[in-house]
Amino acid sequence: MPDKPLLLAAFALNPHARAAITEVLNGAADIVCLPDIPQDQRQATLRRATALLAWNLNDLTQEDRAALANAQLIQFMTAGVDFLPLSTLPQHVPVASNGGAYAEPMAEHALAMAFAAAKRIVVEHNAVAAGQFNQHTPNRMLARGTCGILGYGGIGAATARLFRAVGMRVHGLNRSGRNMEGLDWSGTTADLDQLLAASDVLIISVSLTRATQNLLGARELGLLKPDATLINLARGEIIDEAALFAHLQANPKFTACLDAWWIEPVRHGAFRMDHPFTTLPNFIASPHNSASVPAYRLSALRNAVANCRRAILGESIRFLAGPDERLL
Repeated sequence: MPDKPLLLAAFALNPHARAAITEVLNGAADIVCLPDIPQDQRQATLRRATALLAWNLNDLTQEDRAALANAQLIQFMTAGVDFLPLSTLPQHVPVASNGGAYAEPMAEHALAMAFAAAKRIVVEHNAVAAGQFNQHTPNRMLARGTCGILGYGGIGAATARLFRAVGMRVHGLNRSGRNMEGLDWSGTTADLDQLLAASDVLIISVSLTRATQNLLGARELGLLKPDATLINLARGEIIDEAALFAHLQANPKFTACLDAWWIEPVRHGAFRMDHPFTTLPNFIASPHNSASVPAYRLSALRNAVANCRRAILGESIRFLAGPDERLL
């Protein structure tokens, strides 16, 4: 009798996580945690794995990674995989991100940033703290404006629902132009200029690839409205840092809200910015914590395991890393 498929978790599982995985798999595979495997059985277990569930590759040696050659999927828990050395994995084994897993909390974060910008929350908080009471300084409404979403996937769809609920029109684009129902306008990356020009609020939720690195430079930022709000939930490298700083200086009614940065601890081991963004009044910052909602972790785990189950059952796998991402 052939071995039952094996889902191998590269990290320890608490009872709640194990129960969630068991429920989602629904008998499709056995579950084993790699930290529980004796060292002399480690390579055999890796070779037997049908699917690997991992946060990163830090605890896997090159020998471990090569042993995954028989796997049908390497599934990461993170929504972005650009910082992982995917080229060190067997090239014929599919690799997937946890796309859309953190969509709802990230969408809420985007809406909070948009309101903070439109209502001047940070600026007026600081003014009040300094003894100023700018009661008659105008603020703005989001309603009747246009929210543009650059990268319309799981995060984009969740964001669209919230921004539509406050009365905004929603435009979106992705690489294919597919799976974009419910928008007032949609397009592909070839329509980027049109999206930028129409957006009162621009949400960046696109993956970082060679094609999207520095996608928004001085020319593209110049296409945005002078009083637009830009919100980056994705990766800092999608925007040219120097160009954004210069644009904020030249356009005081423009606001940038960054949750994603160019140099971050998880991806780079440190936090750094090369321009003093936080000295500008038209800038709002958060420490890439839009997905840091503990109550949502089991939901994200379920999303990743559901993709593993698709691979185990021979069904279509979602959120596969493309060839350009696997060059990293």
